Amino acid sequence: MKVFFGQLWSFISHRFILLVVGTFFTWGVMTMGWTNSDLGYCWAALPQGDAVTNPMSILRLALPVDNQAIHAIHQYLEEMPAQLDDPTARMQPKQWSGVGNQISKAIRTFNGEASDLLSDIPTPYRPQALVRMNQINAALADLKILSEEQSKDQFVAKRTQAWNAIDLLAASMVPEHSINIPEDYQTLPQLNGRAVVVLDTSKGPITIMVDGYNAPITAGNFLDLVQREFYDELTFTREDEAYVVQAGNPEGSPSGFVDPDTGQYRSIPLEVMVKGDSEPVYGATLEELGLSLSEPVLPFSAYGTVAMGHPQGDPNGGSSQFFFHLFEPDLTPAGLNLLDGRYAVFGYVIAGQEVLAQLQHGDLLRSAKVVDISPPNAFTFRYLDWILVQRLSSLKAMV
Repeated sequence: MKVFFGQLWSFISHRFILLVVGTFFTWGVMTMGWTNSDLGYCWAALPQGDAVTNPMSILRLALPVDNQAIHAIHQYLEEMPAQLDDPTARMQPKQWSGVGNQISKAIRTFNGEASDLLSDIPTPYRPQALVRMNQINAALADLKILSEEQSKDQFVAKRTQAWNAIDLLAASMVPEHSINIPEDYQTLPQLNGRAVVVLDTSKGPITIMVDGYNAPITAGNFLDLVQREFYDELTFTREDEAYVVQAGNPEGSPSGFVDPDTGQYRSIPLEVMVKGDSEPVYGATLEELGLSLSEPVLPFSAYGTVAMGHPQGDPNGGSSQFFFHLFEPDLTPAGLNLLDGRYAVFGYVIAGQEVLAQLQHGDLLRSAKVVDISPPNAFTFRYLDWILVQRLSSLKAMV
């Protein structure tokens, strides 16, 4: 009995220490440069329950799609041994047998529901959907072979490819999905879908899935800057105790994007989609809006969560600087994340996590490229229309 109580006390002490350390880490993040130092009484805002830590699982759950086949195939790819996600862990033959069975179920579901999947996609987007469906079919076949060969690294990489194609296929099922953006923000870039962006860093490539369904302005702003090549040749400006890596700060002042067409600094509002809502909340943290107990659809619970930074004390002053949250379960345990609702998450690293782990202050972001987007018309830049109207008005005034 004494041994039992000793072990119990040791466990409780260990978890308490991790909680304290995690709190100080989070406090540190929120007091640096472009983050908000006012923690306030935020303990009441802590989400409860088990955190979903797989980025693809979070993205699947965040899709506004009601297609059972898509969710079933995604689930088959998720319900696999945790050793697959641990580079140091070994898979046993019995585990590989179970993995093979899951892939077989995914293949049967996909083949059996192929025609229904295509029928759920609007006619204009079916050519693109057929390409994605061929990608999914080929990826699932490869996964079956790799599970039989017990090739762990190749299996994990191919599973990510399959997930990407499935996610983007699902995104094409909701092309008319539109969020009622407040009038003050209508001229900002918007992404009403999903996109894949590849960052070429001096340590290797990092792939991000950007979610415009739940963060249309934040994701749209990021995509616009990527397409402008704004991020090319910028350095990573922060590595804080292996907790946060930040990028997007141009040389000189101001610390954000100045539109060359207008000469104006572009800032975007804090944007957070709450679970159960159909539209994000804008302009204030969840705590400030009295939504402390609410949970964001896109939480800070996965390694490589991507979020927009903002100046200290100004949640609506974000512009170009974004950061990667290096989530560590022991330091940010489920239900104890103080970043949720205070920063706008707009995507997750879906490949290249090992590269992200190596990034340090001063490393180079060589380029950022949009490599895929779904649906094809998901990205809109109404700001260009606004500029055109202003110029036409000026010309008429001159006449």
